[in-house]
Amino acid sequence: MPLIPEEPQIHESAQGPRVTPASGRTTPTPRPVPGPRPAAPPRPGRPGPARPTPPAQRTPREPAVKPGPSAPAASGPSAAASAQAGAAASVPQIQLIPASAEGALDAAEEAVDLLLDSGRAPGEVLVITTGDPHPWATHELSFGEASYWAQHDAGDDVFYADAAALGRAASRPVVVVAINGGSEETAVGALPTALTRAGALLIVCGDPQRINAMLGAGV
Repeated sequence: MPLIPEEPQIHESAQGPRVTPASGRTTPTPRPVPGPRPAAPPRPGRPGPARPTPPAQRTPREPAVKPGPSAPAASGPSAAASAQAGAAASVPQIQLIPASAEGALDAAEEAVDLLLDSGRAPGEVLVITTGDPHPWATHELSFGEASYWAQHDAGDDVFYADAAALGRAASRPVVVVAINGGSEETAVGALPTALTRAGALLIVCGDPQRINAMLGAGV
């Protein structure tokens, strides 16, 4: 019988409680579990903004591939047509501003103001008169033809010239012709020459019927 009380003493000292604290020390190891928390929220956020971008890229890719085969097929036979189109593009446009001989110069001045307001540089405009010269030309010629044509060569401002001196004037993107009088021969000769001097636009201020007759065709 004395052996019975000795056995429970052995079980009490059997390091049973020492194992529990050892297991408690292992508990801090699972603490890095909060790692998955930050991974979950960014995943739904990233694909959200990235999804709208691919549809925008798909739309240009489809049309870009379609014109590819059609371009070489049309380029072969249309070589001559493209050359003719380029030659036609070099011909300046012609605009008519109805005006009497007395009001042609004023109409030309208004056309110049509109050109400058639309963004044209002053040096891109040449004004030709068939009758009385522009007051600016008269004033500048009073200082001599050398200084007068020097301003033309500088190309910094609008240049006014008489139709008789049109052959000396260089070409500019826009030429404005004021049919403000003068002989019929002068006016008839000024229009074709002015057309060759105009790089992009020819504006003629005068009687439309008279101008059409001078050009030999309706404008």
